[in-house]
Amino acid sequence: MPLIVLDRDGVINEDSDDYIRSLADWRPLPGSLEAIADLSRAGYTVAIATNQSGLGRGYLGLDELEAIHARLCQQVEEEGGLVAGIFYCPHLPEDGCRCRKPATGLLAAMEAELGASPRGSFFIGDSLRDLQAALAYGCRPVLVRTGKGAATLQALQSGQATLAGWEEIPVYADLATAARAIVQQQPAAKDDR
Repeated sequence: MPLIVLDRDGVINEDSDDYIRSLADWRPLPGSLEAIADLSRAGYTVAIATNQSGLGRGYLGLDELEAIHARLCQQVEEEGGLVAGIFYCPHLPEDGCRCRKPATGLLAAMEAELGASPRGSFFIGDSLRDLQAALAYGCRPVLVRTGKGAATLQALQSGQATLAGWEEIPVYADLATAARAIVQQQPAAKDDR
C-alpha cells in the first residue's frame, strides 16, 4: 500500500504558539480525522511525522503526548481509518539531532519501522520545515493553508523564505481538500495561492 506522510500540528489539529500540552489542548481541525480515514480507506498507509519540542522543553510529559496520540488514533478508527504510526522528535531546535524536521530522521525511522519508503510519497505539511524534509527525502510535498501554512506560503511568495521549486508544490485549503484531491487523483490546485 502506498504511504502518505502527515505533519500533526496545524495539519491534523489546531496549532498553538503555547504548544499542545495536554489532551485538553488537542483539537482536531474540521474534517481532518475524516480525511485521514478517507486516505486509509483508499489504500494509503497513513503515518505522522511531527516535531514535539514541548517534550524537551518540559511543557508536557510522555504520558500526555501518548494520550494525545491515542485519542487521535482512536478518533480516526471511529471514522473507519487507521494511523500506521506516529513518529515524533522530542528535541529542541538547538540540539542538532537528526530527527527534527527539516532533518529526515523521522522519515528514515518510518521507513525502517513500517517497511515502506516515504520516497515518492505525498508529505502534507504546513511549515517550511515540512516542505524541506519532504524534498530532502524524495517525498512529494503538499502545503496546506491551515496552521502555519498561509504564513509559509506568504514567506515563499515574498522571498522571505527560499525553497527551490516551491512554485510546483500543490497548495490546498486544508487536509480534507488535499486528501480529496489525492484520492481522486486530481491535478494540484495551484490557483489557491
